Amino acid sequence: MTAEDSRDSHDALEHDRRFLGHPVGLGYLAFTEAWERFSYYGMQTLLVLYMTKYLLLPGNVENVALFKQFSALYGGIEGQALASAIFGTYAASVYLTPILGGLLADRVLGKRRTVLIGAVTMALGHFLMAFEASFLFALLCLVIGSGLFKGNIASQVGALYKPDDLRRADAFQIFYLGINAGVIASPLIVGTLGEVYGWHYGFGAAGVGMLIALVVYVAGQQHLPKEHFEPQGAKSQAPKEKLQRGDWMAVAALLTLIPVMAVALLPNQQIFNAYLIWGDQQFDLVWMGHKLPTTWLVTLDAIVSVSFLAGVALFYRWYGRHRREPDEITKIIIGAGFSVAGMLCLYMAAASQGPGEKIGLFWPVMFHIVNSIGFAHMLPVSLALFAKVAPKAINSTVIGLYYLAFFLGNSFVGWIGGFYEIMPTTSFWLLHAALAGGAGACFVLFKLVMNKHLKTAVV
Repeated sequence: MTAEDSRDSHDALEHDRRFLGHPVGLGYLAFTEAWERFSYYGMQTLLVLYMTKYLLLPGNVENVALFKQFSALYGGIEGQALASAIFGTYAASVYLTPILGGLLADRVLGKRRTVLIGAVTMALGHFLMAFEASFLFALLCLVIGSGLFKGNIASQVGALYKPDDLRRADAFQIFYLGINAGVIASPLIVGTLGEVYGWHYGFGAAGVGMLIALVVYVAGQQHLPKEHFEPQGAKSQAPKEKLQRGDWMAVAALLTLIPVMAVALLPNQQIFNAYLIWGDQQFDLVWMGHKLPTTWLVTLDAIVSVSFLAGVALFYRWYGRHRREPDEITKIIIGAGFSVAGMLCLYMAAASQGPGEKIGLFWPVMFHIVNSIGFAHMLPVSLALFAKVAPKAINSTVIGLYYLAFFLGNSFVGWIGGFYEIMPTTSFWLLHAALAGGAGACFVLFKLVMNKHLKTAVV
């Protein structure tokens, strides 16, 4: 593909405002991601409950191929601690493999082919979850498939816009709205099928969702940048872009953000692990004589998250018309503050529980509200920052590196989640508040020392 063809493609995208003022390709990418997240979060919502209430029980765990050898890696722990550790390993690995997916897309396959292969592999993994014997193989397929899919579809969102197009950050807000739409629906369908009718029905429904994502993505191919058929490293008539000193400094600055982001993400990611176990055991989820599925807590979180993603985006549109809008790092610092407040809501929920009583939903609902405001300031903003600053020649690879924050964060989730049964619940959530506060302090330091390198890179 020639440089002139590339410019013509991007010029056409710049004037395309058919989807909420954005290129129509954004709509296809957002709906693809919505269905992929429907399948992924449906399975993830069930995973720790499935292990603690069924798979790891005597009589069932013996049916899992190679499980004895695999569980030996965790040093002989059992029960909830083992389920938490496996969840952490799986969730962490899902966010490590996007580095490989980014390299394959940039150097070998191109973004579109990599996404297509990843979608097929993930669908296979979801259907394998329907069988106890193939549990570990299913997790492996999901880890590999997500790595091929995840970073490359996000990179395609950023590539719909020129570097100076101010719609980019708004596009990632819309992209995350698609994600949360999938998360809202998945516990209601996948979670309810799994908890009420049988675990394997839920996992099968997740597989169907992944197939729908694949169909939507294929249908939208004509609306994506043409060069995504080819890897950035492939030979073409266009000259290869060389990385300048400012590019390397920007990449170095982004890399220093990754471990801090990992700690900042930990409280939000714990929703799918120890928080669900706690809610299943201690929350008053009875409605009209029937216990509501515990997985519906994730739907509650997603509904609130969607509301505040939209609300925060609209707020900053309004704010930007009257005052100077905060930069990305400042928004992330604000998000860390809300994350601390969300953890304190869970502390209050635990502290207010009387002996023999179930926890009412006031403080958990407050947690979801406050935490979602923090989420809206951190996740889409940080992803937009990486997509904007990452040099074009290694854009997919750098976005793959972004997901190292989730790898590290979910590794911490699995490890710290194991403390749930051995620590007072109040102390457990105060620990999370302290970690969020420490991450916020590091973001402030980053803004003072490193933020200038990000600004230099995008001038």
